[in-house]
Amino acid sequence: MTQAKLQVVPVILCGGSGSRLWPLSRAGFPKQFLALTGKESLFQLAALRLHALADDNISVARSLIVTNEEHRFLALEQLRELGSLQAGFVLEPAARNTAAALTLAALEAVSDGADPILVASPADQNIGDEAAYTQCVRKAIALASHGGVVILGIPPDRPETGYGYIQFCKSSEQAIDAEGQQVIKFVEKPELAMAQSYVASGDFAWNGGMFVLKASTWLKALGQFRPDILQACQTAWSGKSRDDLQMSGRTFCFVRPDAKAFAQVPSESVDYAVLEKCPGSAFAIHMLPLLAGWSDLGAWDAVWQAAQADAQGNVFHGDVMMEDATNTYVNASSRLVSAVGVKDLVVVETADAVLVAHKAHSQQVKKIVNRLEVTKRQEQNLHRKVHRPWGWYDSLDEGDRFKVKRILVKPGASLSLQKHQHRAEHWIVVKGTAEVTCGDKVMVLSENQSTYIPLGEVHRLTNKHATDLEIIEVQSGDYLGEDDIIRLQDTYGRAYS
Repeated sequence: MTQAKLQVVPVILCGGSGSRLWPLSRAGFPKQFLALTGKESLFQLAALRLHALADDNISVARSLIVTNEEHRFLALEQLRELGSLQAGFVLEPAARNTAAALTLAALEAVSDGADPILVASPADQNIGDEAAYTQCVRKAIALASHGGVVILGIPPDRPETGYGYIQFCKSSEQAIDAEGQQVIKFVEKPELAMAQSYVASGDFAWNGGMFVLKASTWLKALGQFRPDILQACQTAWSGKSRDDLQMSGRTFCFVRPDAKAFAQVPSESVDYAVLEKCPGSAFAIHMLPLLAGWSDLGAWDAVWQAAQADAQGNVFHGDVMMEDATNTYVNASSRLVSAVGVKDLVVVETADAVLVAHKAHSQQVKKIVNRLEVTKRQEQNLHRKVHRPWGWYDSLDEGDRFKVKRILVKPGASLSLQKHQHRAEHWIVVKGTAEVTCGDKVMVLSENQSTYIPLGEVHRLTNKHATDLEIIEVQSGDYLGEDDIIRLQDTYGRAYS
C-alpha cells in the first residue's frame, strides 16, 4: 500500500522594510525584492527554495505569501517572472507582527478542511547551500508531521549581538536524526560578553525565524498561550474578502481580512506569542541545525560578507572602478562610481541618493532612515523609479509647477481610468503604440505623436500590443503629488495610488 504524501504549504512572511540596507532598500521597495546575491531577488529565491521541497514523500501546495497591500504587486510581478509557480496572497491591512501573519496563513491553509504542514520562512534571507537547506527542511517536515514544532537553528560562527539565540539540549547525532535537539529556552539579542559565552558553550544556535509545524498545531498553541491574538484574528478572518487576478495565464487569489477588526489584533512575534512558551509545555519543540550558509543580509557589511570578493577583498556591482581600494563594497545603480585609496567602506549609489559608510558602522544606516522619516523626505519611502502593476514610472525632473516622468506600460497592461483635480498632462510616445482615452474620445498614438490631457478630464493609457509602451509625461499644475488621482475604474482593484 502506497503511503500518502505529507501535504506542505510554504508560508512566506513578506513584511519588513530593510531600513539598514538604505538607499537600495526602501519602505516602498524593501530588501526582500532586491537581487542582492544574484539575478533573483531574495523573495524569488525563497519561493523557489520552498517549492523545491517536493519529493516522493512530500507534496508542496501553492505558497501563501503574507504581505501588505502596498507590496502585493511587487510580489506578484516577481512571481510572474518565475514562470509557473503558484501562490496565493494574504494581505494584512496593517502591520501586526509575525504571530498574526502566521495565524492568517494557518486559517487560510485549513479553510478547505485540510491540516497541512506549514513551512514558514522570512522572505529576506540568503541561503548559500540550497541542497543542505532542502535536506534539513525535509527532515523538519517529517518530524512536524507527528504534531510537534520544529525550528531551524543556525550554528553560530561568531558572537553576534544582532540575533536571538536558541538554547538546546546537546544530544548525539543519532538523536538529532530521530527527533532533533530539544529546545530549552529562547534568548533575545544579548550583550557581547553573553554572546561570547553562548558561542563558547556549544549549546546555543542563532534563531533565523524559520520553523515547521502543522497548521492545527499553531492554532492550538496560540489558543493556549495567546487566545486574545487567535480570537482577534478569527474575527478579522470571518469578515474577509477575496478577489482573483488573471495574469500570464494563471489565477492569483488575494484574501483580505476585515481591516477594522484586524486593527484590534495585538502585535506580537511568533517567538514571544508561542515558541518561547513551548519548552516544558504540551507542545514539544525541537531544533534542527541548519548548516547551509545562512545569512539574513541585515546590513551592508553582511551583504559584503555573503558575496564573492576579489583578491583585495572588494565587492562591487554596477559600473564601478576601484584603484588601491581594499575590503570595500560598492553598489552603483545609475552611474559610474569610482573609489580610490579607500578601505573598509560601503558605498551605495542610486539615482536620487548616495550612502558612504564605514563597514563597522553599517548597522547605523537605520539612524539616517529615521531622520528621513522624521523630516518626511521621499527618499525614505520610494526610489525615483517606482514600480506599479502595469509597469513603472521614473521621475526625471521636477520644479515649480511642473514634473517630467518617463512611463513604461507593459504589454496588455492599462492604467486606471482616472482624472486629476490639480494638474494637466502632456503625453509624448517615444516607443510602441498607445491607446489613449481622453473624455469621450479614444485615439491611437504611435512613436513621436503626442496629446494633451486637460485638468479634470477623465483619461486612461493602455498598451494593447505585444511590446513595451514608453511615453514621456509632462505634468503642470499647482499640486503634483501622487495622491491627486481619482480612480473611476481599475483592473487591479486599487482605490488610490
